[in-house]
Amino acid sequence: MANEHTQESRHGKSERGFASMDAGRQREIASKGGKAAHQSGRAHEFSSDEARIAGRKGGEAVSRDREHMSAIGRKGGEASGSNRAARDGREGRNGG
Repeated sequence: MANEHTQESRHGKSERGFASMDAGRQREIASKGGKAAHQSGRAHEFSSDEARIAGRKGGEAVSRDREHMSAIGRKGGEASGSNRAARDGREGRNGG
């Protein structure tokens, strides 16, 4: 006789918990949590200035990783090249 845990592991899904809920129900619960945090005074709303400062700090932190910056720049260049080739009716950089 198979128990509930055996059934769960066999199928790889549980019918319990937040992650198993549909997206609408998850949003509803998350919204209630956000509203409760604001009502209790624990939530923080960033002003435009605070958001700008936080974004600048994050950008500075990311840009210190030169290897990461190089990788994302290369990826952007490759995407730009393939978009241009597709737009111009070519197959790639050397196509056409």
